[in-house]
Amino acid sequence: MNSYSDFAVETIGLTKVFGATRAVDGIDLSVPSGLVYGFLGPNGAGKTTTLRMLATLLRPDGGSARVLGHDVVAQADAVRARVGLTGQFASVDEDLTGAENLVLLGRLLGHSSRHARLRAVELLDAFDLADSAGRQVKTYSGGMRRRLDLAASIVVTPELIFLDEPTTGLDPHSRNQVWDIIRTLAWEGTTVLLTTQYLEEADQLAARIAVIDRGTLIAEGTPGELKTSTGRGALQVRLHNPDQRAEAARTLSRVLELPVHLDLDPAQLTTPGADPERATLALAELTRAGLPVATFALGQPSLDEVFLALTGHPTQEEAA
Repeated sequence: MNSYSDFAVETIGLTKVFGATRAVDGIDLSVPSGLVYGFLGPNGAGKTTTLRMLATLLRPDGGSARVLGHDVVAQADAVRARVGLTGQFASVDEDLTGAENLVLLGRLLGHSSRHARLRAVELLDAFDLADSAGRQVKTYSGGMRRRLDLAASIVVTPELIFLDEPTTGLDPHSRNQVWDIIRTLAWEGTTVLLTTQYLEEADQLAARIAVIDRGTLIAEGTPGELKTSTGRGALQVRLHNPDQRAEAARTLSRVLELPVHLDLDPAQLTTPGADPERATLALAELTRAGLPVATFALGQPSLDEVFLALTGHPTQEEAA
C-alpha cells in the first residue's frame, strides 16, 4: 500500500446519495502530494459534493476517504486542521476591509496580534491587494474578492487546499491572476485539488486530471495521457491552390467521415477529431485527386474533444 507521503487524498468507493439521486457513485481517487490535481466535469457532475466530503463538510454514505493520512469521518478534526478550502463564492466579511479580514482570521487561527498583522500585510502584497487593504470588501471587484478569498485560505499555509471552481465568473485578466496564485501554491509545496468545468483551466494548471460525469469517475491521467487515449486529433491541411479548397473539403469529409472547417486562411482546412490512420488515407486521397498539399499537421485533441469523446456531451452541459 502507498504511504501518506505518496498520496494526499485516497478514496475507495466514495458515495453520496440525496434521496433517489446518487450524486457521487463509488469514486476511487488517488491524488499525489505536491501537485495541482484537476477534478473536471460539468455542473451537477458531483465535483463539489466530492470535495465537500473530502473537506469533512458532508458525511459519506458509502466507501472511505483518507486526506493527508486521516480518515475523513473518524478523524475529521485532524483533517480540518491541515487543509484549506475556498468555495465557489467569497467567504470573507464584506463589511470589513481586506486587511481586517486577514488579521481576524490570523487571530482566530492562533497568531499573536503582531504576527497576524504581519501575515496580512505579506498576503495582501503577494495577492496584489495592498493598495485596497483599507477598503471594505463590498467595494472589491469579483477578481479582487476571489484573490482575498484565496489569501484567507492560506493565512496558515495548508498542506492541502481544496479549490472549488475558483475562477467562476471572473474576467480573463482576473482568471489569469488566480491561475498564477495556484501555480505558486503548488510550487511552494501545497497540494491543490481543483474542481473546474473549464477545460482550458484544467489543461493549464493540472499535472493530473480526473474526469467525472453524473457522479462517476470515467477517466484519470495526465492531460497528455487523456488526449492520447481518444486516439484522435485535429488534421490541419493547407493547399497549394486556394481555389481547390471546396473540392478538398469534400474529399476530406468523405474519407474521414467528419465535418471539415474552412479556416480564415483561404487555403486552409481543419478537421477536428481525425483518426491518425484515416488522416493518412485522406492525405493520400488528396494527392490522387490532384489537390496538392503545401503543409499539414495532425495535432493532439483538445480536452474539449476528449471530454466529448468520453461522455458524448460537452462539459458545459448541465447534468440532469
